[in-house]
Amino acid sequence: MTNSPNDITRRSFINKASRGLLATTAAEALLKTASAQLRVPDPPGKKLGWAIVGLGSLSINQILPAFAKCEKSKVVALVSGHPDKASKLALRYGVSPKNIYNYQNYDSIKDNPDVDIIYIVLPNGMHAEYTVRGHQAGKHVLSEKPMANTPAECQQMIDAARKANRKLMIAYRCRYEPYNREAIRIAQSGEIGPTQMILADAGFKMGDPTVWRLNRQLAGGGSLMDIGIYALNATRYLTGEEPTEVNAMIYSTPDDPRFKEVEEHVNFQLRFPSGILANCSSSYGYFHQSHFRVMGTEARLCMDPATWYSGLRMWIERGNTIEQKDLPEVDHFAAEMDHMSDCVMQNKQPLTPGEEGLRDLTLMAGIYEAARSGKTVKL
Repeated sequence: MTNSPNDITRRSFINKASRGLLATTAAEALLKTASAQLRVPDPPGKKLGWAIVGLGSLSINQILPAFAKCEKSKVVALVSGHPDKASKLALRYGVSPKNIYNYQNYDSIKDNPDVDIIYIVLPNGMHAEYTVRGHQAGKHVLSEKPMANTPAECQQMIDAARKANRKLMIAYRCRYEPYNREAIRIAQSGEIGPTQMILADAGFKMGDPTVWRLNRQLAGGGSLMDIGIYALNATRYLTGEEPTEVNAMIYSTPDDPRFKEVEEHVNFQLRFPSGILANCSSSYGYFHQSHFRVMGTEARLCMDPATWYSGLRMWIERGNTIEQKDLPEVDHFAAEMDHMSDCVMQNKQPLTPGEEGLRDLTLMAGIYEAARSGKTVKL
């Protein structure tokens, strides 16, 4: 170990103390400080077994690596239409070859006692089918958002969970990380005065015109379904209310091959029962945007970026001062998966159950209707 001149390791300290170079009281103080800084993790407790359905970019780059940070969840099975990819990932994450499934034998997962929870990480248009089949196999299900393509499909998923007496949770990962949780507390506590207005924008530049997100059957819609749902959901959890009216406009660049089937830009406005107004946007056309502004009578709460996987920033603007909020970062996917595991273990309702996903899909249907009709839609 190499130390700077000012560093004193425990070993060097003891050597010096034994030679009478440091006082006993100093030794006790240093050892106490070193002990306080040394954090020995607790041994792992019970972990529930997870099956990941769909091995695309999100699963490979975010979800599977997150299991290393989980306290209550472990990956035990993979479901994929690409056996070579599944085999490589199984070797990397210690999944038994017998626990690799494809979409044809997926239903046989019911006979695997190692699998407690299924995580659906498929295109939006496939969420309903594989969630329902997962519940029919007797498993609990976490589904990526948006929950499905339509409110009717969402209800099918909820009904299947109830019939099977199993948990259904939607993967609103931002609800499980410290910055968004603190934003909710501040916005609803009165620290910045009563909220008057919320500004929420979410977008990124869509490149490859062949990706499934630009296919209406698979995606259900364009930027609103994919990235705008972050802005929509944020207005609901920051206010703690459900909107009663919506106005909206949609625009897509003419003749752009990316937007033959789905929309590029959406701007929508919401009215809440307390009088709070929200102005939101989603886009597939510009550089990555992810920010919220909660406008209170006494101050303004800002998050930018607000929904990235890491590097979130929060501050409060009050008068001529800016108060930066620095919070610990957590892995969003590990946090949400451990929450689901805990709910299964403790037989508790998830924070973001199927009903939460249904509310967003119902609201998005209202946004599309308002854009088509050019009229305010009552919700």
